[in-house]
Amino acid sequence: MTTALVTGGAGFIGSHVADNLVEKLGFDVVVLDDLSG
Repeated sequence: MTTALVTGGAGFIGSHVADNLVEKLGFDVVVLDDLSG
């Protein structure tokens, strides 16, 4: 299985990218975000 790292994954674009990687491509996804605002 392929694993993808999504930086900024808590934001609007990053969360949608992560969702699509999981749902459409079957990737395992690791999300990294600073959350400092």
